[in-house]
Amino acid sequence: MKLKVLVWQEEDQWCASVPALPGCHTWGDSYDHLMEMVKEAIEGWLEVANEQEETTESQQLVEINL
Repeated sequence: MKLKVLVWQEEDQWCASVPALPGCHTWGDSYDHLMEMVKEAIEGWLEVANEQEETTESQQLVEINL
């Protein structure tokens, strides 16, 4: 999977945002640290989205079976 990441620097902090994943933002003390944090932020965002999707599917199945 390829995602575009916006990277900028504010004072001594490196910042990043992933436009394709609303609310997926992070920061780091250096560029290398930022890249580690971006990877973790994306993985966390996708994990939560997957859990929410599973919950929604499960709720829909229960509603259909009633």
